[in-house]
Amino acid sequence: MSQINGIQALLSGDYPDPSILRVGGDYYMTHSSFQYTPGLLIWHSRNLIDWEPIGHAISSNLGGSIMAPDMVYHEGLYYIYFPANGSNYVVTAEHPSGPWTDPIDLKVGYIDPGHVVDQEGNRFLYLSEGYRIQLSRDGWSTVGDLTQEYAGWRYPKEWLTEGFYLESPKLTYKDGYYYMTCAQGGTAGPATSHMIISARARTLDGPWENSPHNPIVRTNHRSEKWWSKGHGTLVDTPEGQWYIVYHAYEKGYHTLGRQTLIEPVVWSSNGWFTAIGHVDSATDDANKNKDNLDRNLIQKNSDKLGLHWHFFDGSRLEEYHIEDNAIVLTAGSKEGSCPLLCIPEDHSYTAEVTLTVEEGTEGMLGLFYKPGFHYGIGFDGKEIYAFRNHIRSERTPILPGEPVRLRIINDEHQISLSYQSSENKDWTKLDHSYEMSGFHHNVLGNFLSLRIALDAIGAGKVKFNQFTYRPGI
Repeated sequence: MSQINGIQALLSGDYPDPSILRVGGDYYMTHSSFQYTPGLLIWHSRNLIDWEPIGHAISSNLGGSIMAPDMVYHEGLYYIYFPANGSNYVVTAEHPSGPWTDPIDLKVGYIDPGHVVDQEGNRFLYLSEGYRIQLSRDGWSTVGDLTQEYAGWRYPKEWLTEGFYLESPKLTYKDGYYYMTCAQGGTAGPATSHMIISARARTLDGPWENSPHNPIVRTNHRSEKWWSKGHGTLVDTPEGQWYIVYHAYEKGYHTLGRQTLIEPVVWSSNGWFTAIGHVDSATDDANKNKDNLDRNLIQKNSDKLGLHWHFFDGSRLEEYHIEDNAIVLTAGSKEGSCPLLCIPEDHSYTAEVTLTVEEGTEGMLGLFYKPGFHYGIGFDGKEIYAFRNHIRSERTPILPGEPVRLRIINDEHQISLSYQSSENKDWTKLDHSYEMSGFHHNVLGNFLSLRIALDAIGAGKVKFNQFTYRPGI
């Protein structure tokens, strides 16, 4: 496989809380999916560099935010443990591409589960704030009560963080030690907030000894390219190389969400590991995952929704169908509350779609953070308009009943809107533009990102086809 030097982006765009594992020569990874459904998108790679989406583990709306999963392989079966709705759940599959079972509620609190098996075959989940609970042998239920096993690492009080927040325990067994890799400092806020720490013990009952190299990974100053680096998982290669995979915000581009990064680690003779990435290293565009640019509305050679597409909150999963290689979306009653979304990954990008609307219905191409924060361009069958949530402006009449093509250009947070109609093949730009650099968690909360949105409101249906996404303007 290709050598990874320094800090490199595995997945650009909003792929937070990465959980990665290797089975033989195959690597699999999943991430938090929050309120987006289908959820828990599974990625596959053979070299840690090139990643391809292969399916979702969650196909229905659980009614809550899914975050910080742990994907594991045990005795021929794949498991994903994840928190949602104030509890923790598990799904299983014989292969990561699915099918996955329906979620099983483990009826245990806290967040960020980390699965581990001891040398006697006993299974445990470690959770936030240093808690642990035993699992049944099949991993589908818990045994006994929660106990607090670890207190974290006390970083200097003068450091700027969101708070102490001991989270994301991920367990690795190596050379007679259990290594617990955790996150502290909060996942957003100041540039220096998040960090990755390590502790080890001979047995899962402890005592846990903190690494002399803590923090293993941290943003030291706001001048660095990557902010709030944290939530790490160790992974090795068949050749014996070791890496840590984690997430971070890119300075100046918090709207893209937390991106998945990888960094080499080395083990010392005394059994501790350190990260060897360079704080000033930047991700070359050539290293970006090219498959991640695929934003087809429909999977190739299939009648299924494209793997990169999902609904906000999932309540409209039954309100679309595929017809003539297009997505036909039934109009929703709540404007801008749960559109169809995909993740952009570039500082500047162009998104276009062709749409046809039924009478009394409006179709939209927008940028969406959460309900109440949805801007873009729309068409009601008679007029093109700019919209800011429910407010319409700059209405432009065009010939009724014809399909139109809409375009959004995001040029480093400056948004321009254009359309193309059957009567005018040239692109016509609207005067109305937006500046959207503040659409991110530090301003609006919820740990979300700014996503490309297709929506339909009114009394009928909208047909969307020929969607394209490309870097640049």
